[in-house]
Amino acid sequence: MNFDPSETARNYLDRLEEFMTEFVYPAEEVYAQQRAQAGPDDHELPPVVEDLKREARRRGLWNLFLPDAAGLGNLDYAPLAELTGRSPYLAPEALNCAAPDTGNMELLHLFGSDEQKARWLAPLLDGVIRSGFSMTEPSVASSDARNIATSIVRDGGDYVVNGTKWWTTGAADPRCKVLIVMGKSDPSAATYRQQSMILVPVDAPGVRIVRNLPVFGYSDQHGHCEIEFSDVRVPATNLLGQEGAGFAMAQARLGPGRIHHSMRAVGMAERALELMCARAVSRTAFGKPLAAQGVVRQQIAESRMEIEQVRLLVLKAAWLIDRHGAKGAATEIAAIKVMAPRVAERVLDRAIQVHGGAGVSADFPLARMWATARILRIADGPDEVHIRSVARTELARYAESVRA
Repeated sequence: MNFDPSETARNYLDRLEEFMTEFVYPAEEVYAQQRAQAGPDDHELPPVVEDLKREARRRGLWNLFLPDAAGLGNLDYAPLAELTGRSPYLAPEALNCAAPDTGNMELLHLFGSDEQKARWLAPLLDGVIRSGFSMTEPSVASSDARNIATSIVRDGGDYVVNGTKWWTTGAADPRCKVLIVMGKSDPSAATYRQQSMILVPVDAPGVRIVRNLPVFGYSDQHGHCEIEFSDVRVPATNLLGQEGAGFAMAQARLGPGRIHHSMRAVGMAERALELMCARAVSRTAFGKPLAAQGVVRQQIAESRMEIEQVRLLVLKAAWLIDRHGAKGAATEIAAIKVMAPRVAERVLDRAIQVHGGAGVSADFPLARMWATARILRIADGPDEVHIRSVARTELARYAESVRA
């Protein structure tokens, strides 16, 4: 098992590190100022991000997540995604590698018709529009996707969509032009053949964005929305893939998406540790630097060890996906989806503690990043679902003795 990046990946990594240092980190304060001036209810992309996008594209740092575009596998992409996770609100968007668009582009790339690719995938790859993925519902426990109640019913040459979704990331952004909606197309079919995915333009009659949902009080630029679909009629050609294939396509989408989130979580943890160490050597308490205090040293050491452990697990999962596909790495994907946000949350919590009052302020990125790490323990399936999957795989080896 060799985790060495390819020569192509090394080249990208060098260029990305340079881009982050010269452009992204200096832009963070500008981004915060532009968001503050616009206010929490404004979801236009701050101008500084468009500047970053142009520069990233000029440097060839564009659509790195997609193998056909960048020539990178998951193992090669891992350190790049980790690096963008150090500035999670700027870097992924600047490189056109931000969720949920990455997962939606992968779906369109894998299952979209030529017409769908021309209408939606091309402008997404070009970074001129954004998209949303409508799966989670407020009225059911969506951790079990079989519960999803939104209906997608064939009516002649159309499908009619009815239901309510929430936590549709990106839908508040005025650039969001299309939603991939998951719902039941045949409740009488076999359990995992009841659901389908369909492309719904945001401006289709009957689509109503009810509200944007803040995360721990933070109102993200792109938004996370509750959306009502009331007799929304779209052409049958908007069906993504085959009718009844929604559940299988969701797994194809969420596998890579979960590993991308995990990679970026490692980057958040790494930056938190960096800030913690810088704070510890620059502050004095009780007559000596914080870095000389035993309890602080333990927090730093625990953080370093946990980051190294979870990074190796992420790289193993990426290596397995490249060789055996997401299905062949299912257990490792489930494991990193639990462990990467968990480690990021712990390291960020320690960094906040070392910073004291400054840690919970907006003067440092720690509080906002902690909120992001915490929500990752729910997004794309809560921890409990993935822990259940790991346990089921582990116990399968002992099935006979358990039955006995």
